[in-house]
Amino acid sequence: MSRIVKRFNLTIPILISIVFFFISFVMAEETFEINTFLMRSTFKIIGENSIGTVFILGKPCKENPDKAYYVLITATHVLANMKGDKATLFLRKKINNLYEKLPWEISIRKEGENLWINHPEVDVSAMYIALPIDIDIALLPIGILADDETFNKFEIHPGDELLCLGYPFSAEANKAGFPILRSGKIASFPIVPAKETKSFLFDFEVFKGNSGGPVYFVQSTARAYGGATHIGTIQFIAGLVSEEHIITEEITSLYEKQMKAYPLALAKVIHASFIKETIEMLPSID
Repeated sequence: MSRIVKRFNLTIPILISIVFFFISFVMAEETFEINTFLMRSTFKIIGENSIGTVFILGKPCKENPDKAYYVLITATHVLANMKGDKATLFLRKKINNLYEKLPWEISIRKEGENLWINHPEVDVSAMYIALPIDIDIALLPIGILADDETFNKFEIHPGDELLCLGYPFSAEANKAGFPILRSGKIASFPIVPAKETKSFLFDFEVFKGNSGGPVYFVQSTARAYGGATHIGTIQFIAGLVSEEHIITEEITSLYEKQMKAYPLALAKVIHASFIKETIEMLPSID
C-alpha cells in the first residue's frame, strides 16, 4: 500500500492525505451482503463539541479501476460543529477472530480551513481519508448509492422499510464499537425527484450521534415492479440521516413569546444522489 500526499487548489490550497488500496468490488448477489458490509464500514466520530456517524466508500481511480480511494461521508453539521483541526474515528481491527476498537485521529481542518467538501444545497459532506492498513473494513463502491433511476426502477414508495446504522447518544452495539442497526418505514411522499424533494421522512427516532449514518434498502424476497414480480436481492444506500424532524409552536403570553418544539420521532434523510454529487466534487487525484 502506498501513501501519496498532494496539494490541491480548492477555494484555497488544502493538504489532503490519500491512501491507495487494492479492492475487489464484489457485487454479485451470492457474495454481497449489504448489512454486514455497511456494518463494517460505518464508524463513530467524535470531536470537541460534536459526535456523529460516518461511513466510508471507495471512489475508483480512473486510471486504474482496480484501485480506489477511501472517502469518508457524513452530515455536514457533524464536522462543522467540531472545534479545532482534529477528530477521532473509532475504527476496528480483527485479531484472532475477535474485533478490537481502534481510536484513530484524523485531520478535519488544516490551519483552520476545512478539509472536507460540503454539498451547497444539503447537509452532506465528504473527504478523502488515510486509514491504517490493518483495520477491518468491508468497502463498498460509490455505485451502491441510489439515484432517481434506482427509486423509479424498483418503485420505492411510502411504507417500504429501510434500515440505518448509527450511534444514538454515542451508544455502541458492543465493546468492539460496531454501530447499532435500526429500521423504519418511508414516511413521506413524493420521494423523487431528489432535486426537488432534497430529502424524505423516515419513521425512525433520531438521537444525538445518529447524524451522518447510512440509510439503506435491502429486500431478498420477491418484489413487484415494472409490471411483474421479480425474484432476487435488491440493495442500495438510499441516503444519510441529517436531523430530527420536529414541529415548533410559538406560545405568546402577556410577558413573553417562546418557541416550543415537539419531536415527532421522524428522521430527515438526505437523498444518496447528493452524496454521489458531493463525492464527485472532491478534487481529482488521477
